[in-house]
Amino acid sequence: MLQEKIDHLERLLAENNEIISNIRDSVINLSESVEDGPKSSQGNFSQGAGAPLLPSKQLSLVVDPEDCSFALQSGSRNSDVQMLDVYSLIPFDNPDGGVWKQGFDISYLFNEWDSKPLQVFVVPHSHNDPGWLKTFDDYFREMTQYIFNNMVIKLKEDSRRKFMWSEISYLSKWWDTIDKPKKDAVKSLLQNGQFEIVTGGWVMPDEAAPHYFALIDQLIEGHQWLEKNLGVKPRSGWSIDPFGHSPTMAYLLKRAGFSHMLIQRVHYAVKKHFALHKTLEFFWRQNWDLGSGTDIFCHMMPFYSYDIPHTCGPDPKICCQFDFKRLPGGRFGCPWGVPPETIHLGNVQKRAEMLLDQYRKKSKLFRTTVVLAPLGDDFRYCERIEWDHQYKNYQLLFDFMNSHPEYNVKIQFGTLSDYFDALDKEDVTIRKNSQSMFPVLSGDFFTYADRDDHYWSGYFTSRPFYKRMDRILESHLRAAEILYYFALKQAQKYKISKFLSSSHYMALTEARRNLGLFQHHDAITGTAKDWVVVDYGTRLFHSLTNLKKIIGYSALLLILKDKNSYNSYSFDNLLDMDLKQNSQGSLPQKTVITLSAEPRYLVVCNPSEQDRISVVSVYVSSPTAQVSSASGKPVEIQMSAVWNTATTISQTAYEISFLVQMPPLGLKVYRILESASSDPHLAEYVLHNGNVKDKGIFNMKNVKSTEEDITLENSFVKLRFDQSGLLEEMINKEDSKHHEVKVQFSWYGTTSKKDKSGAYLFLPDGEAKPYVYTTLPFVRVQRGRFYSDVTCFLEHVTHRVRLYNIQGIDGQSVEVSNIVDIRKEHNREIAMRISSSINSQNKFYTDLNGYQIQPRMTMSKLPLQANVYPMTTMAYIQDTKHRLTLLSAQSLGVSSLKSGQIEVIMDRRLMQDDNRGLEQGVHDNKVTANLFRILLEKRSVNMEEEKKSVSYPSLVSHITSSFLNHPVFTMTEKIPVPTLQLLGEFSPLLSSLPCDIHLVNLRTIQSKVDGKHSDEAALILHRKGFDCRFSSRDTGLLCSTTQGKILVQKLFSMFTVASLIPSSLSLMHSPPDARNISEINLSPMEISTFRIQLR
Repeated sequence: MLQEKIDHLERLLAENNEIISNIRDSVINLSESVEDGPKSSQGNFSQGAGAPLLPSKQLSLVVDPEDCSFALQSGSRNSDVQMLDVYSLIPFDNPDGGVWKQGFDISYLFNEWDSKPLQVFVVPHSHNDPGWLKTFDDYFREMTQYIFNNMVIKLKEDSRRKFMWSEISYLSKWWDTIDKPKKDAVKSLLQNGQFEIVTGGWVMPDEAAPHYFALIDQLIEGHQWLEKNLGVKPRSGWSIDPFGHSPTMAYLLKRAGFSHMLIQRVHYAVKKHFALHKTLEFFWRQNWDLGSGTDIFCHMMPFYSYDIPHTCGPDPKICCQFDFKRLPGGRFGCPWGVPPETIHLGNVQKRAEMLLDQYRKKSKLFRTTVVLAPLGDDFRYCERIEWDHQYKNYQLLFDFMNSHPEYNVKIQFGTLSDYFDALDKEDVTIRKNSQSMFPVLSGDFFTYADRDDHYWSGYFTSRPFYKRMDRILESHLRAAEILYYFALKQAQKYKISKFLSSSHYMALTEARRNLGLFQHHDAITGTAKDWVVVDYGTRLFHSLTNLKKIIGYSALLLILKDKNSYNSYSFDNLLDMDLKQNSQGSLPQKTVITLSAEPRYLVVCNPSEQDRISVVSVYVSSPTAQVSSASGKPVEIQMSAVWNTATTISQTAYEISFLVQMPPLGLKVYRILESASSDPHLAEYVLHNGNVKDKGIFNMKNVKSTEEDITLENSFVKLRFDQSGLLEEMINKEDSKHHEVKVQFSWYGTTSKKDKSGAYLFLPDGEAKPYVYTTLPFVRVQRGRFYSDVTCFLEHVTHRVRLYNIQGIDGQSVEVSNIVDIRKEHNREIAMRISSSINSQNKFYTDLNGYQIQPRMTMSKLPLQANVYPMTTMAYIQDTKHRLTLLSAQSLGVSSLKSGQIEVIMDRRLMQDDNRGLEQGVHDNKVTANLFRILLEKRSVNMEEEKKSVSYPSLVSHITSSFLNHPVFTMTEKIPVPTLQLLGEFSPLLSSLPCDIHLVNLRTIQSKVDGKHSDEAALILHRKGFDCRFSSRDTGLLCSTTQGKILVQKLFSMFTVASLIPSSLSLMHSPPDARNISEINLSPMEISTFRIQLR
């Protein structure tokens, strides 16, 4: 009976949602028809707020109460180990542990293995960085290709030998150079289990700086390559070199179908704590998981490094003697002074017992009798002699141990999965009442320290120019993927040969691979040699250029009135992206559109899955510019000066800005021309502490020194600045409350001790020192129709704070843009600090990979550099009444060293190496653009809330972040083509997706033929977890939430869904019940992939 009532209520809810979404659709249609209507005081633009007609308050955000319950539950209460608690427990006192410096002495009894012998898997591996001290191509040419070539020969010699590999970028490069017999040899080695692919991503990615879009993309790229060329599906994760580990990676592996994973670089104090409690092997569960669905088994390596001296057991002096590449007469020996000995009849017993002692000691740190002993290092197994030395000497040791039952050991070569399989067998046999013997852990493993106070928080910011470029490439790749798949469908429908025969798909694949390569743990991290950084940058730049072309070509096809005319146009003068970057190391510049009386098309693209109202700005050659909608109605424009320097304006270029309301994933067409009847709203300027001589057509006031504060406001917020042009205060219009929100800059130096900061390490000389200037900086205030801003010119930073005058999402937060230049500095790092009156105490929150929020505690028992954490897209602080969020368009290091503060390190210039192998400092700094938004939100919660191990952004924050990371693109006709006829818009979706569902990608799937595509695409969706307890004022969101349900047939407006079949995240597996579905159902936080075919 109760169940029937519940079902009935659910039906009513669903119908209610349907009604709401219908009303919303009609309102959107209405506002679109009004957009072209007459300009009158009560029409489209009320002269007050300067915003187009929007749905009324009740309609702007419909959140179902059920959708709020997820964030209210406290996350994984049921973990045995919560990393925040571990940090509270550990003393971080770093005592000397004897031979295992950072550990303790391990002892055992000889009879411990009488009933159950020790099972040892020696796992040979070679760690190949796709770029670090040499470029990817140089490493391949000089080393990696020989590793593969020799592997084929040497594994064939003895079927007991094993080897494994993880980086597909290298494997695919080698594959393209070898003949069929070699390819067949590799396939047979994979088949008989001698060779294993682990993880199988394009690279072994960093886990702090990458966005989850790129982590997924490089995983798909690797797995798709493997499926096509080798037909294998990796099942174990292997991540031995990234500098700290993120639970996001664990989640993505789990969703891709992995059951086990391994990590290595974890804080030495955490390793010791886990070794003492035998929790080095655990089920890693997501913080937010209310059940156990995200559990993945994880093995943490116990010692200092993944090299051979630190993997056989606790004593590196002994383990080093079993690295047979270091035999006397070789290129390098053992730093502990005792070299290896070749194994022969005379020494085999003594050597076997020495090695077995280490394996036994290592096994005492774990809960089973199965031991993993990796055998490898960077670029190992290059020469044939090395294969012989390692494999033959070890085989002699194995044969000796295995033939002496009194040792109670079974030892052999293995792959990672051989180890995990043996472990699973153990776990199943020992399991009591179906309870696994392994603990459940939640949390993350940042910030990493490998010894002393050497925290690896420097790389969170190092080479920030490329960290920003990475995200620009991501937003272009995503937009290009989506538009390309839509255009491909139309090209197939209308048989447009010119598009179908193009090399777009090959360029798209190359862009995926260049982005994938950059996720490598020495690339996006900023920890490679200067010329290697240039090589990565050149690849990113090359792909960015190609993606702009693909976006232009695809958009043109989608927006053409007569699709068949596509074949007849020459493409050099059609849709051209308006941002131009001249080289891999320079900032993008806007191109100036030369206007004439002949109108030309301007096409705006919205890569977001939400309806969107944004300000679009372009540079034009004439002050009499006019913009009209596709149907010819003039659009209001703001005209601003284009500044050549801080105080001189361009006489040949003008910036025009106007509001666009765009359909989700859609295109909107405008026309732009020179016209005597143009009537732009000219921006007005006030200039403080400086002088502008030539004012051009603009009204500019030079103000010497003033006691009066500078203010900017829109309908949501008022900002107050001091005389230096720095933000002091935010006033919320909703309740007129004043909030201190101060922006300041500061400098960190590096310590005077022997070990100093470098590319990896942050070793500051104490707290940051304030940024000082002797005279007040030049401050330029601009007030305009659609946006106003304050720009302050400091010697090392051009700092601009902008407020958009829009009734949408963009109007609710404050845009902060910093152009940073520290090229003349030595051993200094520049930070931006936001101070507020929020009582956050020692707690703050940072995101992990743009996917989830991890609560942080600033701890006084730790050095300053240990309290710096990675921020990919946001960081926030809060108390019971407010939350202050810093949203970021690039990954950087962030901290909250005092209550009410958020501090972000924007660039660092360091003159020395920090002894981690790079052998150089960081002094290739560029003029770097950093982009942020500051969002202040009212919230209402009690203090108990703050103790949770999980937290979520609000919907407004999520969508602000999405808009910041996926800006609107504009394209223009280079030269007006009178015959060109475009539609008014391209609107592929029936309506916005639900507010909490993000379309991660729509990625055309490869075909069996090289360089070609299939008809299917991977539709990747993410349902975001969000917190509802924020002020529900008019949010400007044109979407509702639907408990994660999407009706497939109600998704697209211009296409039919021929099929939609669930898949694993990286397309490796199909669920057993994989069939065509008509409704998508996502749980909060879920990322899912579907194979979709549109017609």
